[in-house]
Amino acid sequence: MGRRALGRRFGWLWAAYAVSAYGSGLGFGALPLIAVLVLHAGPAEVSVLSAVGPAVGALVAVPLAPRVEFRRKRPVMVAADLARCAAMASVPAAYALGLLGFGQLLLVSVVVAAAKIAFNAAGGAHLKALVRPEDLLVANSRLESTNWSSIAIGPPLGGAAIGAFGPVVTVLADAVSYLLSALGIAAIGGREEPPPPRPGGPGPVRAGGVLDGWRHLLGDPELRALYLNNLLVSGLIMATEPLLAVLLLRQLAFPPWQYALAFAAPCLGGLLGSRLAHRVVARYGRPAVFRTVGTLRAVWLIGLVFVRPGLPGLLTVIAVELAIIVHMSLYTPVLATHRLERTPAHLLARTLTAWSIGQQAATAALTALGGLLAHATGPRTALATAGLLMLGTPFLLPRRPRAPRPAPAPAPGRP
Repeated sequence: MGRRALGRRFGWLWAAYAVSAYGSGLGFGALPLIAVLVLHAGPAEVSVLSAVGPAVGALVAVPLAPRVEFRRKRPVMVAADLARCAAMASVPAAYALGLLGFGQLLLVSVVVAAAKIAFNAAGGAHLKALVRPEDLLVANSRLESTNWSSIAIGPPLGGAAIGAFGPVVTVLADAVSYLLSALGIAAIGGREEPPPPRPGGPGPVRAGGVLDGWRHLLGDPELRALYLNNLLVSGLIMATEPLLAVLLLRQLAFPPWQYALAFAAPCLGGLLGSRLAHRVVARYGRPAVFRTVGTLRAVWLIGLVFVRPGLPGLLTVIAVELAIIVHMSLYTPVLATHRLERTPAHLLARTLTAWSIGQQAATAALTALGGLLAHATGPRTALATAGLLMLGTPFLLPRRPRAPRPAPAPAPGRP
């Protein structure tokens, strides 16, 4: 079967996503790494950086949801990219002047988190309008594949660049990638579909509009189950990142390039999983993916407890991360497609914003709790706790996912 063509406009969107993803791959874990290597931060500070920034960013994004909903999506995506470019570029500038501090890293984390939520909300809505319904899974799989390939290639190159040019060079590369992404999105061209009409006509947009997204997510039994499951799974996985940074870099004395390799090499499995998603769904159906693959992605995290110094420890991290990533990369584009199909167009941006805010809030809370537990007992105990909690997440998956229901029309006077 030949490669399915999704059109020139999707090609520009994909190219913009790719350059941004590869820039972020180069800067993978850059802010916690700078905190450890430049500012000599400990486990609690690294966890605060990883938790508080996304949490505050999620709060900042709350009033953005309805504004994104009732605007054309490409200008929002460009503005979000430019905001992230400016925030990330401020880090090497401050470092060069000898002014870099922990507070600035926190502020940059907040801006990047809020802009990411706005970008993803606008990008998901734009993608649904850009490709045919039958091509949504293929499009999401290609974006997912690009994401994992960028992490496979970016961190080793980033580690080498840090060793050769200093600890902030990858942050500068990430900033440039956001600028190039903004240019790519602007080059998509063509007439963008007008946004849904604002209820009540011109005037201020109510900040509470994001609650409509949560009402939709929690009011649909299937989306609710998938949402709650994903909050815990992604949150627990992300909560282990700062714990592993401290364990590998400080306690086990892994050099930065090995730390980067431990996360980059398994991402090649993401290429496999994401490229198989369409075929697996065609053969077994979405319910099997949600139940079987959703369960398999949760059973491996506990293995990080057994990391030891040297080559055996490095291979342990790679094996655990590979198993998680293969199943995550297969599951995620199916989930993203299912979520788009079960959400009416007039609620898309608010639903995607609500999803992202909940995800970042859950990640922040779990990361903070993990940091506190690690501070009191050590990183291994915190990793073991995360792994044991992960084993319970499959019980939140929907038992029998069904086909998307018809999208309801907006109620009179409401979006």
